[in-house]
Amino acid sequence: MQITAAMVKELRERTGAGMMDCKKALQNAAGNIETAIEEMRKSGVAKAEKKAGRIAAEGNIVIKQDNTTGETVILEVNSETDFVAKDENFKSFADKVAECILKNHPSNVTALTELTMDDQCVEEARQQLVTKIGENISIRRFNLIKSDGNIGNYLHGHRIGVVIELEGGDEVLAKDLAMHVAASRPVCVSENEVPQELVDKEKKIFIAQAAESGKPPEIVEKMVTGKLNKFLKEITMVGQPFVKDPDQTVGKLLASSSASVKQFIRYEVGEGLEKRSDNFAEEVMAQAQGD
Repeated sequence: MQITAAMVKELRERTGAGMMDCKKALQNAAGNIETAIEEMRKSGVAKAEKKAGRIAAEGNIVIKQDNTTGETVILEVNSETDFVAKDENFKSFADKVAECILKNHPSNVTALTELTMDDQCVEEARQQLVTKIGENISIRRFNLIKSDGNIGNYLHGHRIGVVIELEGGDEVLAKDLAMHVAASRPVCVSENEVPQELVDKEKKIFIAQAAESGKPPEIVEKMVTGKLNKFLKEITMVGQPFVKDPDQTVGKLLASSSASVKQFIRYEVGEGLEKRSDNFAEEVMAQAQGD
């Protein structure tokens, strides 16, 4: 029986397995999709489907630079456990994905998954890794930065990564400021970049807190203004004490170096994602029972 592209597509959607695995399974099953699925489940190829819905909130941050083009990519690839994040197969996959981004400049994660990497598309490579490792793996996000200025980056282990772009300054300053962003977690560079909704939200909280003091309105207003100014310094990079020299702010450090921050990107593994909470003993038992 002739194996059509539509049959392969349907089998891929139902199993989450790679294209070549689906085609081979259909050939062995004489084109019967149900038989192919049954055999793929027996061999473990279709296990990627079961794992696709599981939460992947651990993983690695990867930063790679292309010194020829001046481009830098920061990438987050997620796994279910930190144990797998340290696996050499997982780390190799993440590194290759970063290299693929530098080479092909995809516009988003969807476009990235369709690119070719090691003679197969990125999505097929991901699914094969899921089957091999036994955990859900996801490519969450990436940013590709190209600059004529100074680019600095910092990786804290494999969990926090920062890329920063400076106008002026030098590589040492850029590296130090990337480390500062990793440690101090600023929301943005300066006060004029703070989202208005965030300012309004904090101001309402400060007004409510100050009103409970029972002080006159003019005093309450001064209290709110003081708290708001303090808040803005705490969340903006230039207002924060420099992590390597808390006696001066980042703003003063930049001024003394005749430099300014054009942008920074900070990734932390799993931020904003729901963490795994399932019982490890139950997981082992489920695997032992053939889940």
